[in-house]
Amino acid sequence: MDVFFPGETRVDAEIRGVRIYTGGEGQPSPFDLFLAGIGTCSGIKVLRFCQERDIPTDGLQIKQRMFYNPDTNHIDKIEIDIHLPADFPARYEEAVIRAAETCGVKRHLINPPDFDVHTSRG
Repeated sequence: MDVFFPGETRVDAEIRGVRIYTGGEGQPSPFDLFLAGIGTCSGIKVLRFCQERDIPTDGLQIKQRMFYNPDTNHIDKIEIDIHLPADFPARYEEAVIRAAETCGVKRHLINPPDFDVHTSRG
């Protein structure tokens, strides 16, 4: 991943040839993208679960809520609500939760990597 400073308040990233824009007017903040990564990662796991079982995804939605601690201004809890359509097979309800819980972003939060921040020149 490469990070660029194109001007004003923008800081963009490029991953595998895809440019991600942040910080500019109308663009998400890096923290917004971090939070979206949690929800979309869970969403991909739920989508794959349904596709592997030929379960239609019409009406399927994930609502993600963040609960902030007013003293620290940090998030204390993230709630992932998988909204199932009325015709979703009841026998898969617990399994779809387990599928969402396999999200790699969430797992990295539970067991975070070490960071090595340094400089280089040239």
